[in-house]
Amino acid sequence: MTFHLITLFPNSFDSYLGESILKRAIEDRKIKVKFYNPRDYSDGRVDDKPYSGGPGMVIEALPVIKAIEKAINKLPPKSYKLIWLSPSGKQFDNSYAKKITKKYEHIIIICGRYEGIDARVKKVFKMEEVSVGPFVLTGGELPAMIMVDVMSRQVEGVLGNFNSLEESRTASKDVYTRPEVFVYKDKKYKVPKILLSGNRAKIEEWKKSLHF
Repeated sequence: MTFHLITLFPNSFDSYLGESILKRAIEDRKIKVKFYNPRDYSDGRVDDKPYSGGPGMVIEALPVIKAIEKAINKLPPKSYKLIWLSPSGKQFDNSYAKKITKKYEHIIIICGRYEGIDARVKKVFKMEEVSVGPFVLTGGELPAMIMVDVMSRQVEGVLGNFNSLEESRTASKDVYTRPEVFVYKDKKYKVPKILLSGNRAKIEEWKKSLHF
């Protein structure tokens, strides 16, 4: 699975991709993450005032188009999915992530900034508008990180034990570990008795009651 990220700020991904599970997945070549900065395909300027007027700047179409062209160059036409991040797009969730990662080997995510990207880019390429939630962010980098994380988990070997996928098993929103009892400010906090019972059927029922 290769993620191709079109972004003006590739360095903003460094800390998250450089830690824990995703770092190991990249080192083990379970996933790849490539960056394409529209600035590299411009004459030095990538934004301008919107024709509609108002505050903010709009990212020009041609630098983004050239960055996308670079990403899809030499890729078989049916091997990749183009995703345009938008607050008004299709809601991203685990089902969408599973479907996309099963069907495509390459995921290309276009990250907007400022007032957005010139909409004519969507007329040049066939792509799907996707949203990570009903809110507006400063840019598309955080949503892209969320999508890379969620979709990477669907790639076998990334989690080590594929059964670790909480969404594919009965997993409680509340979890506990040792010690069985701890004291904080003279109050005892205990693990629920059902988890100490050894009754697997009852434990599964308890998990289902708290399933997220």
